Amino acid sequence: MATRLRLAELLPTLQNRDEFFDKLAREENVGKRLLRLSLLLTALLFVYGVIMGSNSGILQALTAGVKVPLLFFLSLVICFPAFFILQYILGSTMKVSQMAAIIMSGFVLTGAVMVSFTPIVVFFLLTGGNYHFMQLLHVAIFALAGIFGMKAVLDALRYSCEQKGIYPRTGVVVFRFWVVILAFVGIQLAWNLRPFLAQREEPYALFRTYEGNFYTAIIYSVEQLSRPEQRPRQIQEHPPRLTPDSTERLR
Repeated sequence: MATRLRLAELLPTLQNRDEFFDKLAREENVGKRLLRLSLLLTALLFVYGVIMGSNSGILQALTAGVKVPLLFFLSLVICFPAFFILQYILGSTMKVSQMAAIIMSGFVLTGAVMVSFTPIVVFFLLTGGNYHFMQLLHVAIFALAGIFGMKAVLDALRYSCEQKGIYPRTGVVVFRFWVVILAFVGIQLAWNLRPFLAQREEPYALFRTYEGNFYTAIIYSVEQLSRPEQRPRQIQEHPPRLTPDSTERLR
């Protein structure tokens, strides 16, 4: 019960949404909350990353466990300053720590949703899931979890606007555009931090260089899954020799 209450303080849900957002808006010491959110987010993403990379060995799994939290934190560090400055220009009276706590809460919810899908990921790993299928599965999980997380942030900003009057209504619209920019930054970072998962026969590598980009890689994976398996044809190395009897039959 105590653990559930602690999680309720860090995760916005449908049951405690208004209470959670109200506490964020009036909380004075947000630094401790930010620290707890950061630690929880790191733990959740590390667990998901380890399972994500376990397809090709323990070393690749641990590397992916470090890369996934790094991906999220780097994306936030790159995109958050532009978001805060825009909101300040539009008339927001939120503190930097309050806005960062709201964004981090959305990220934590994203990580929690991702971890909730790990049994499905493990199932396909144990039953011999195709590499390209696993790649698309992880992309789908990231996208779905991101929708849940950013929806929570959007609800928090709306609450701050309508109930507390400390956030401009125009800022809610701007946030939607910022989420798109955040997604593109995250995709580009993920492409540069690859591989997160690798094929089982590939040796360990911290980074790899691939031709193309993230979008062409996804299209290629879809093509590989939609293409039926072709059995190799047996090619005769030498053509059949013609004998006198066969020559007579051909006449």
